[in-house]
Amino acid sequence: MVPAVEGGGDHAGEGIVKTIELYEVGPRDGFQNVDEYIPLETKVRIVEGLLAAGLRHLQITSFVSPKAVPQMKDARELASICVSKYPDADLFALVPNLRGAEAAWESGINSVSYVVSLSESHNRANIGRSHDESFAGLQAILDSYPQMDICLDLSTAFGCPFEGMKNEDDVLPFLKPYVDSGIPTVNLCDTIGIANPAQVRRTIDAVRTEYPSLDLQVHIHDTRNMGMVNTLAAIECGVDKVQSTLGGLGGCPFAPGASGNLATEDLAFMLSEMGYELGVDIPRMIELARYQASAIPTGQFSGHQFRIPETR
Repeated sequence: MVPAVEGGGDHAGEGIVKTIELYEVGPRDGFQNVDEYIPLETKVRIVEGLLAAGLRHLQITSFVSPKAVPQMKDARELASICVSKYPDADLFALVPNLRGAEAAWESGINSVSYVVSLSESHNRANIGRSHDESFAGLQAILDSYPQMDICLDLSTAFGCPFEGMKNEDDVLPFLKPYVDSGIPTVNLCDTIGIANPAQVRRTIDAVRTEYPSLDLQVHIHDTRNMGMVNTLAAIECGVDKVQSTLGGLGGCPFAPGASGNLATEDLAFMLSEMGYELGVDIPRMIELARYQASAIPTGQFSGHQFRIPETR
């Protein structure tokens, strides 16, 4: 492989091989969009397959009301199984409130993503809270579980189905109270897949300049076939932690019928060909994506690699 150049423009570095950490969120963001219940044993098999393929960071579920997201009704059981079998893996979950954080902690999960939308309209539609209520909810978690590792998932960071496009002038002041409260990691989420590479670069550069101590991640949806280029733009700006889902499984409730997520194996293939160090077994991931597609026939998949016929 040719060593990867770390970014472009002001970010360029000659011949620097860079390690990218892949954060697989399919067992949460992929599964939650499937209407038909996925058997627990199927979920466990996919999680185990991801770990066997070398993925080290897995968002395995979300601790939400099963009335709101029926697919997550087995969150406690799935988390308990995975934590007990794989105590050294970085297994994390999404939580929207203190009750979710409590359930995660009791299930052995001490690393969580706390979700809040940059758009207040989307925040109310998604989790039924105002911005002030969401911030108060985070403070309650910080007070109750000071040892919990919390990443702020900033949804609609680039655009909202209700309020339109967002930019760095919206993001920077919104993040300030969260940064001041001690949140170490922020995940910038293109929830409806509306961002473009120039916008991604501007936003990330602005956040890194304003809050240099923040550890940044990105979660880019592939609704408009922009997931790959937008994620690469983030990487070229220095982001080394990126989220995706096996097979591109997912969806967007505000874009019915559209594919949702960037496929992990597609992203891994591209980055590997560019010389980035990933530490994953790509053929094994592709085979697992094929299994997943057969096991979840009603899922929406945006992936390409697993559709290519095998050659022997």
